Order: sequence, then structure tokens, then C-alpha cells
Amino acid sequence: MEAVTDQAVTDQLPGKPTSASRTTLSHIMTHNDTNLLGTVHGGVIMKLVDDAAGAVAGRHSGGPAVTASMDEMAFLEPVRVGDLVHVKAQVNWVGRSSMEVGVRVMAERWNESDPATQVGSAYLVFAAVDADGRPRRVPPVLPETERDERRYQEAQIRRTHRLARRRAIMELREKRAAEGLDD
Repeated sequence: MEAVTDQAVTDQLPGKPTSASRTTLSHIMTHNDTNLLGTVHGGVIMKLVDDAAGAVAGRHSGGPAVTASMDEMAFLEPVRVGDLVHVKAQVNWVGRSSMEVGVRVMAERWNESDPATQVGSAYLVFAAVDADGRPRRVPPVLPETERDERRYQEAQIRRTHRLARRRAIMELREKRAAEGLDD
């Protein structure tokens, strides 16, 4: 049993602090970004969120990482043409090959000095992959502040919920298939 433990320790990559991969992506919104209501299309914001989160996941893992899921994308306020949008992302939690990235979306008028306000947030899960697309190990994340520690703990809760939801759905599908109700 000790050999397994020793092997697990030697396989452990050195941890990286949250600040090592944290990033902000900024973009000014134009008429090309609008929906039929004249505000910025949610899909445009979601792409910026995915882009920033992907950069963070790649930085943290030291290589390619692909989006596995997006949780809790919340649009809190509309974004308008002329808004300067800042998408702030950081790794909140790390598993063996997966990472949760938290994203906060802020917006401010491009020509005003008022502080930016939060207009959205999301949590994404990324999987680190090798050149053949197979999962690869990622370094642990080392929370640096109380806020980072809180985000780490909340991410563990979200992971538990994701896994429980997946298990419940698979059990339901198996039950329906056993009853001949496979759709």
C-alpha cells in the first residue's frame, strides 16, 4: 500500500498559485455584437468567457485544455454598444486532469470614468489534453487569499453536485432502458 502512496506523491506535479494563470480579456462592444433588441448578444459574451477561461486553463495546465462544460452562466445586466467589457478568469479548483475556471464579466462605458459593474459570471470545467486528445495530469492550484480559498471550497461543492447530477441521470436512463422505455 505504501508503494501506491509513494507513487502518487511522485506523480504529483508542483502546485501553481491562482495568480500564475489569472487573466483579464478586454473587448469594446460594437454594433456587430448586438442582438435584435440592440444589446450585446449573450453568445458574444459567452464566447469571450470561454476564450478567457480557455487561456487560463491552458496557462495553468501548461498546454492544451478543452471546454468540458459551462455551469451557471448568469447575465446580470445588459451590455450595450460602446461598453468596454472585461472578462476576468482564474482557476478555482483542480482535479487530476480537469480544472474549474471561475469568470466574472465586468462592463464600463468606453468614454466614462465610472467604475465597471459586474454584468455576468460563469463557471467552466476544462480538461487538459495531450497531443492525441487524451486527458493529461494538471498541477494542483494553490489558493493565495481568503477569497481564493472560498472559491476553491465552493468549486468542490459544485463538482460534487455535477457528479451527483450525472450519476442520477445515468441511473434514470439505465432504469428506463431496462423497462424498454429507451428513447
